[in-house]
Amino acid sequence: RHLQSLDDRIGEKELAVQKNSDMLSACRLRSKMLAKQLDHVDMEIEREKVAGNVAAVSRLQAMSSRLCTELEREKELELRIALTLKQNLVEMWQIETEKKKYENLHEQFQKDEEELQMQNQEEREVKIWKEKITALQAERRCRTREKKEEEARKEYEERNKKILEDAKKNHEKAVCFLRQSMARIHEKNAKEEVKAQEHMERRIQAVLSLKTSITSNRERLQTLQILNKAKALEAKKEEMKMREAILAEGGNVIREICLHKRQQEHEKKKEAFRELQKSRRMEIVSRILQEKACVHKQKKSQSPTKAIKACDCFVLFCFVLFCFVLFKVHSFYLCLQNPCSFPKVMALSIKNIPQDVLWKSGDEDPERDKTLLVPEFPGLWSQKYDLHKVPKEEDPTQLAIRSMRKEMAEKKTGELQIGIFHKQTVPGRERKGCAFHSKPSCIHFKDFDVGQIYKKKIVLTNASYSVNYCRLVGISEWLKDFISVHFDPPGKISSGMSCEFVVTFKPMINEGLEGEVMFMAQTGSFSVPLKCTAKTCILALDKDLIDFGSLVVGETILQTISLTNSGALGTRFK
Repeated sequence: RHLQSLDDRIGEKELAVQKNSDMLSACRLRSKMLAKQLDHVDMEIEREKVAGNVAAVSRLQAMSSRLCTELEREKELELRIALTLKQNLVEMWQIETEKKKYENLHEQFQKDEEELQMQNQEEREVKIWKEKITALQAERRCRTREKKEEEARKEYEERNKKILEDAKKNHEKAVCFLRQSMARIHEKNAKEEVKAQEHMERRIQAVLSLKTSITSNRERLQTLQILNKAKALEAKKEEMKMREAILAEGGNVIREICLHKRQQEHEKKKEAFRELQKSRRMEIVSRILQEKACVHKQKKSQSPTKAIKACDCFVLFCFVLFCFVLFKVHSFYLCLQNPCSFPKVMALSIKNIPQDVLWKSGDEDPERDKTLLVPEFPGLWSQKYDLHKVPKEEDPTQLAIRSMRKEMAEKKTGELQIGIFHKQTVPGRERKGCAFHSKPSCIHFKDFDVGQIYKKKIVLTNASYSVNYCRLVGISEWLKDFISVHFDPPGKISSGMSCEFVVTFKPMINEGLEGEVMFMAQTGSFSVPLKCTAKTCILALDKDLIDFGSLVVGETILQTISLTNSGALGTRFK
């Protein structure tokens, strides 16, 4: 490379020397021509001076001075070109001497390179000989491997034949068992269809009977409304007659009407109180009869000591009820003496009802825990109905009393239902929302397989401000065939403490399901959502837009697009 650069520099210097020599010869030629012109101008000046032509002499003198300056310039240029030419020659001779020094080294290098090529040739021949030997060995190994593969293939075919024969035998057995099981399933389905049809017929009959009862109740309500309207018209007529009579007598109409209205209200309240007292007496009698029946059952089932204890409780209960009836009679007489105190006495009597005594009726009998509040219209299936019996016409006052009783019973049941739940309060604040938090917040069975069993443990934490209770109510109706919940009620749960329950999922169909697990707490009901999702394929591309940008005509650009399946189910695509 250095020799090549020296050759290039020598060529450049030769070109520079040639160029400078050409310029030097051209400069010398111009200087000779200028000298000739200057001699010619001097001769012309002498001739014009002799002739006495002053203008021509001055013009020729100016031309002579110009030619002298140009001649001096050319001489200077000639000196510079000669100097550069001399420098270029010196540099060229130096480069040539340096080149001669490196030529010996270049020859030695060429000899070494030839020896290296000879060594490489020998090494290549040795390598080719070794590769031929390895190729022969590989060919031998390939033949032995082919023989082994042939033997293994024959063994595999024999094994497959045996497996196919065994599979045919097993398939025949499985078909036989499947037929038997399908026959059993068909029989079971037929029985279930018969049961479902009978159940549907019973439901249809119940709906029809309910429809007839609704129509009869509607007719009764219409008659009651008509009677109420008639009574209202009669009351208006009586009020108009009273006004006319009072005006004819010259009295105060407004005061007399107010007194009359108050008297009517007092009569109504007295009548309502009598009806309430009557209903209370009927209720007490029914409870006494129920207590007698319970005592009779306890005498039969339990030991004599327990029977004596139940009798003592019964006597105490009857005594408390007797005291309650006396209190009612006393309050009624107070109201008769002082009508203005009737609402206060009624409120006091309702507040002072001994609920614990009225509802507590024994130690272990489950029938005593049932509510004794009997509705005005009993259920259609709770009693036998005589189709040949003609109903008697009822008095309108009895219908009004019955409707009032029904409203009071509905109000009482609503108060009882509202009284089940307690507010989550601490001094200074009240908590709103769900009393328990579940972890995880949603029970999610993801990517399930039909026939497998999946279990999940859920933790419920008491997030209220006080001690709370929790019991399992159930799960959604459509999940009962697939979901089962194992929950042991922990009893009292302090604030911040937690309990656990286990949800078991047995999928029988490859479909998604949604529902909830329902619980009841002291502060209200709550539920934990439950979701079961089958395996799905979720395909997604990594690009929404394929942008090639600006291109040149005839150019080819490639872009890669990735299609990803993030679901658990494989799929084909095109």
